[in-house]
Amino acid sequence: MLVSIHARPTLEDVAARAGVSRATASRVLNASPRVSPEALEAVNAAVLALGYQPNRAARALVTRRTGAVAVVFSEPEPKIFDDPHFARLIRAGARALADVDVQMVLMLVHSPDDQARAHRFLAGGHVDGALVFAPHRNDELVSIVKKLPLPVVYAGKPWGSLRGMHLVDNDNEGGAVLATEHLKSLGRKKIVHVAGPADELSAIDRLNGFKSALGLDDKGAAKVTEDGGFTREGGRKAMAALLAKVPSLDAVFVASDLMAAGALETLQEAGKRVPEDVAVVGFDDHVTIAEHTSPPLTSVRQDSDEQVKHMVEHLMKLLRDETVKTKKQMLPTVLVRRESA
Repeated sequence: MLVSIHARPTLEDVAARAGVSRATASRVLNASPRVSPEALEAVNAAVLALGYQPNRAARALVTRRTGAVAVVFSEPEPKIFDDPHFARLIRAGARALADVDVQMVLMLVHSPDDQARAHRFLAGGHVDGALVFAPHRNDELVSIVKKLPLPVVYAGKPWGSLRGMHLVDNDNEGGAVLATEHLKSLGRKKIVHVAGPADELSAIDRLNGFKSALGLDDKGAAKVTEDGGFTREGGRKAMAALLAKVPSLDAVFVASDLMAAGALETLQEAGKRVPEDVAVVGFDDHVTIAEHTSPPLTSVRQDSDEQVKHMVEHLMKLLRDETVKTKKQMLPTVLVRRESA
């Protein structure tokens, strides 16, 4: 079949060149699992040869799909743009969605006005599904999203009942145990903890791992823990408070690399050598922080790229009405050793 060089290639053109039916070509382009490897290869080759581009507007009328997914962060804008962890998540989301030919719609939801606007947008049929990062206690976004007829996958555990929810989390508690046990293995006796905010479940899980590794109850943990708020300045202040509370401390597990960078600055200002006087372990193993502190930071690695990739894969299965065997997926964490411990 000859196609005019001036005509926009159609689905029929693709099917004819590939030697398959129009229905088979359509199933390939809509990522249906009900196609043979031979048909998949032939249709994809025809698409490349013809320069075929699907008519998204026409497809949306038939499939009721927009080809877009919302990536929703329930955080204030300064935190999103100041903390490199969020930049990494956003990049990972854009990349993973592009790999499945889906457009990312970034939404920052923090104030009541933001929440009302998000509800209108998500309920308005503008996206096919959502990836939601809503870690805080009493976050209204979770209750808003639960009411929507929209497939949703959460990053980590949101507060409240998890019944029926789909999520991909990192093993925060297990990672904290790894960090604390490593400090113990170095012979450290006075181990303290710079924690994240008490309204975030990831911070609570990391605190629980620290407590478990040291056999501490809540009262005992309070004596050796300070909240650093997941910020660099918070890490500085929390470390100063811990030096005052536990002058003989010889190790610190910090619940994020950003806070650990601040804690290292405070230790250096106090004349403490790292790791000779105080060993330090962070959490995240963030590429822009852990290798660039002085000294380079031993840290618990949680793979944000892998987490977001699994979230997208999970969401795509929901959109294809496939059976999802595991609604709640837990990814492992590992300790990466550097000079700080």
